[in-house]
Amino acid sequence: MSDWKPEVAEIQRRRELAERMGGEAKVARQHAAGRLTVRERIAALVDPGSFDEIGALAGFARYDGGELAEFMAANFVLGTARIDERPVAVGGDDFTVRGGAADAGIMEKQIYAERLANELGLPLIRLIEGTGGGGSVKVLEQQGFTYVPANPGWDLVVDNLSAVPVVAACLGPVAGLGAARAVMAHLCVLVEDAGQLFVAGPPLVKYATGEDLTKEELGGAAVHKRSGAVDRLVRSESEAFEVTRDFLGYLPSNVDELPPVREPADDPQRREEGLLSLVPRNRRKPYRLRPLLEAVFDAGSVFDYACYGGSAYAGLARLDGHPVGVLATDPYRGAALDGLGADAITRLVDLCETFHLPLVSLTDQAGMVIGLAGEKRGAIRHGARAITAVYQARVPMAEIIVRRVFGVGGAGMTNRHRLVRRWAWPSGDWGSLPVEGGVEAAYRAEIEAAEDPAALIEEIRARLDRVRSPFRTAEKFGVEDIIDPRETRPRLCAWVHDAYRVLPKLTGRPSFGTRP
Repeated sequence: MSDWKPEVAEIQRRRELAERMGGEAKVARQHAAGRLTVRERIAALVDPGSFDEIGALAGFARYDGGELAEFMAANFVLGTARIDERPVAVGGDDFTVRGGAADAGIMEKQIYAERLANELGLPLIRLIEGTGGGGSVKVLEQQGFTYVPANPGWDLVVDNLSAVPVVAACLGPVAGLGAARAVMAHLCVLVEDAGQLFVAGPPLVKYATGEDLTKEELGGAAVHKRSGAVDRLVRSESEAFEVTRDFLGYLPSNVDELPPVREPADDPQRREEGLLSLVPRNRRKPYRLRPLLEAVFDAGSVFDYACYGGSAYAGLARLDGHPVGVLATDPYRGAALDGLGADAITRLVDLCETFHLPLVSLTDQAGMVIGLAGEKRGAIRHGARAITAVYQARVPMAEIIVRRVFGVGGAGMTNRHRLVRRWAWPSGDWGSLPVEGGVEAAYRAEIEAAEDPAALIEEIRARLDRVRSPFRTAEKFGVEDIIDPRETRPRLCAWVHDAYRVLPKLTGRPSFGTRP
């Protein structure tokens, strides 16, 4: 024989065996549960025909007389692909083979995916379903020994947070090391009803704590809506893939590059009339955040991020085609900053610092949450941590003071000790604490001695209302400019070009390691 045709045919045969995954019955079971297989997921996520698989022949073989009798592929599929024509690394668990457990995997494949992204500077996408950890305790008896745990490839997992964008999608039950891999990402997405995220599954939880819970009760969407472990909840796998693609579109491929600027599709001079009446004169009345975001940023460009923040909004958007991070407050969800809201702010600021996105704060912050519940949850520590992230960030910042700036929380929405391009709306209201909440405390003696305390309180408030005018602050250069709210978008679009001119000096790894 003068050629290698038999071996080439064997390559093709083994690839075909690998593509069968766990077999027809297991694939049918996956589909019956409403979930795609890992190969279907990759095909739905990436540009058509762009997936180049690595390690397809890795698996578990049984030989009979030197001939391959059986072959089961390792339950992790990896390779390179393209999303919107940009190269990425992608790796996914195959739940049809031993439920995604590591005792049916070859851990070197997961480690290789991390190294591939790290050393080639490629965004990394983890499609997670299963445990990804040590597998069943049966393995101990089969191997005849146990071991001191070490998270495989964790040096790369940690380093990738400061090197390349990482997205993790929880597409089914995700536990143990799989759960840890999920949260070690810049964006963690969970599919409602189909996906659950927990440290340990229901059997172990029942044994350890006595709690008898289903997977959904233990780690479903209702749990993670405000847990802080998941950034986005989505309704389907297809939405998870859409969110993944959108998110990567705001970020550079790695920390040595700048964010991708798109051809502007919206007029930078657009002035929305609705902004003039957006904020009610009655300070106790809320306004809708979404119209504000849509009026200020490029049409269709707002991406919601870290959605567990309650009243604290953290998102991404574009100004004249340039990606930016967005901090804001949703008045319909509250006025004060709690611990989870502070965590959402920290997460967004760290993301922007890592990948060089300028930050825009649409400030309406009444300060840190007060009361016993906030104190029990250590809200002030979370808030101080968020402020520290803001102060550590080197990226350019701009601020529109929409309404309130009060207390420690309001003071920390931007770094007020560095250059921040700032404009205030006429609705701006600021100070150490709101007048409405401070009159009774500051003037208590006078109020208690008054014949008509209620009338005196109103008189004092009227006097203070004249003093709290934003024009008084502008006279002292305490705020640089007060603008017509309709000027907001044109001014920010002009600023973003200045911001992007200084970004090349900030490329490379962040000044401090990104934390999950």
